[in-house]
Amino acid sequence: MKNAKLQAFIPLFYLVWSDDLLTQKEFATLKEFIKSQKNLSTEEQEYLLSKVDISNPPSRNELTQWKSDIEANIKDKSSIKSIFDIAVALSEKDLDISTLEADFAKLENDLGILGEEVIQNFRTKSDSLTVNSQTTNNFDVQQLTAILNGKEASIINRVKSILSKPEFAYETSTDINVYRQTVYKWCKILADENLGNMAYPKQYGGGENIADYFAIMETLSYHDLSLVIKFGVQFGLWGMSVQSLGTEKHYAKYLKDIGSLKLPGCFAMTETHHGSNVKGLETTATYNHNDQTFTVHTPNKNAQKEYIGNAAVHGQMATVFAKLIIDDHDYGVNAFIVPLRDTDGNTLNGIKIGDCGHKMGLNGVDNGTISFDNVVIPKENMLDRFASVNDKGEFESPIPSDNRRFFTMLGTLVGGRIGIPRSALSAAKSGLTIAIRYSDQRRQFGPEGGSEVPILNYRIHQRRLLPHLAKTYAVHFALQYLTNRFLNRTEAEMQEIEALAAGLKSYSTWSTRDILQECREACGGKGYLSENRIDALKNDTEIYTTFEGDNTVLMQLTAKNRLSEFRKSFGEMGSLGIINYVYENAKTAITEKNPIATRRTEDEHLLDGEFHLQAFIHREKTILASAAKRIKRLIDEGLDTYDAFNVVQHQMIDVSQAYLERVVLEQFQIAVKAVEDLKTKEILTKLSQLYALSQLEKNKAWFLEDGYMEAVKTKAIRKMVNQLCWDIRPDALALVNAFDIPESCLSAPISKLQH
Repeated sequence: MKNAKLQAFIPLFYLVWSDDLLTQKEFATLKEFIKSQKNLSTEEQEYLLSKVDISNPPSRNELTQWKSDIEANIKDKSSIKSIFDIAVALSEKDLDISTLEADFAKLENDLGILGEEVIQNFRTKSDSLTVNSQTTNNFDVQQLTAILNGKEASIINRVKSILSKPEFAYETSTDINVYRQTVYKWCKILADENLGNMAYPKQYGGGENIADYFAIMETLSYHDLSLVIKFGVQFGLWGMSVQSLGTEKHYAKYLKDIGSLKLPGCFAMTETHHGSNVKGLETTATYNHNDQTFTVHTPNKNAQKEYIGNAAVHGQMATVFAKLIIDDHDYGVNAFIVPLRDTDGNTLNGIKIGDCGHKMGLNGVDNGTISFDNVVIPKENMLDRFASVNDKGEFESPIPSDNRRFFTMLGTLVGGRIGIPRSALSAAKSGLTIAIRYSDQRRQFGPEGGSEVPILNYRIHQRRLLPHLAKTYAVHFALQYLTNRFLNRTEAEMQEIEALAAGLKSYSTWSTRDILQECREACGGKGYLSENRIDALKNDTEIYTTFEGDNTVLMQLTAKNRLSEFRKSFGEMGSLGIINYVYENAKTAITEKNPIATRRTEDEHLLDGEFHLQAFIHREKTILASAAKRIKRLIDEGLDTYDAFNVVQHQMIDVSQAYLERVVLEQFQIAVKAVEDLKTKEILTKLSQLYALSQLEKNKAWFLEDGYMEAVKTKAIRKMVNQLCWDIRPDALALVNAFDIPESCLSAPISKLQH
């Protein structure tokens, strides 16, 4: 090997023998390569062939010597990009470079060896890219926290301060009864702090601030999620059903006591056999004109109220959804206040309450079943904002349409579909904070002869966590947008807001489910330990995809709204408008589907926010138009409308998904544009780019099928996602610290910051 020409082959031999995965075929490829070298003598070729004999591997000492020779002879490692570069450096340029460079490049390709991998093998500890990547602080963390908190910063900080008190230390008892009492005690503390009544009118002791109520729910979600749900059932579902569906007489009688937790209650809608189908509820409330009362009754076991929070132990009253029956006529589902227990906790006559028992999570919430055996309540207990029974015993409503009245009644409860996704978002933030902090400190593997490196430096680990971090930031701003639209809603846009709330509830809770699973796995065995909290976050948020509406059902609701808007726009356009619409779409296709656009891969284009948004809009419009055309064709062919929608249900999910992804990206981009500080704007822009490109990568099959992109572009997007993860990694710790989660809430030992 002292022959200068032969020295050139040392890096090749070292790579071959230090990799135990090379196959017989690959060894044959190497032999062919050596035999093809015309500038080598027969003796030189035979010597080299002896070094790639599987039956005669080199000794450990020989391998070590080869690596030592390589490192000693490479003076400028920054110039090394391939095996050929190393070969030239070792051979003292005693090679026919013109022919050999192409041969080496072909060999690298045939063996599947990447230049970057080659360089990493010969970089020392000090100049390794992986080793040198480290946590920095490139922006003002407190400023980013202020942007995230927005106008609700004051109430958020107040809640965090309360949660940090010793009384809110996590309950460690495995006794379900002890856990339930602790959660009830926490709710009482929050009620005493006037946090429970925050959304109620001031004249009934409330804060008259629904924005602050949502912020309270979101912030409490950094703590025990059983507390959040118990709090939400008592002050949200129970209290706000009285506020939204009742009138002044109900407010005066109940709201103050609900807000102080003097009157614990339930929201009794779900029945055993009619979960999401509220119209199909079987519980009845029959009006008795003689004594002006209602008789509430459960006609069969499958009509019992089930999974009702606060029912098993604490609830004294419930808002019960039941079919109103007057003179044997069914007037549809309405809401009634029904007493369940006396103040001493004794169940009242005609009420039968069961306990749902131990659950997958949220065991601090006392879910139960309720059955009514001809329970008589006074007429005034009907929540009569949208429907009532007059003095003559006749049904009255300010909304003549039964359908519209029903959806108006349910629409007043859309707040729950804002609170739950915001709560889920906080759980995702907690999981990511724990996982990223741990990944920044946990060291594993490293370059030969060097120390172990933080696992967050590994690209695959970045891939596992950082796109999720980008998505969490994106969802944060989308939910802020949804909340603001809900707070400033007009009657005309209510249906769209309800559909958006239904969709974002699904999008956020599904996202949290996936994020927490990845966080658990990314923390290895430590993530499996209960002390590190990911198990509680996972188990408690699992049901978020089901309650307040099953996600898959809600996505159908969102899609139907999009189809309805699509049909409306065509109705308003007229024939000329439709021609223009088609023409505009054709122009877009010509612009964006031409061979240059579909193959563009330069960095400036791939990172362009306008390109991202246009791609999302194109996908949304195309999928929506396709679904609408398909439904119309099925109906035109004679299929019943109900059956036609059933045929395309899978496509309806795609309609919703594309719509929601566009809304989330659009709102993220708008939020980033509003940021004034350049450093903060820079990191948020990178997160926005990572969210957009990771979604494009996820949907690449669709874009390829549609012809919007070619393979060269989707591959470039994948590469750019990797690069963005690498670029964001130094700021990852600062980005999760900007969530400003109280340390007492995080609690996980593996999340403790090392100084």
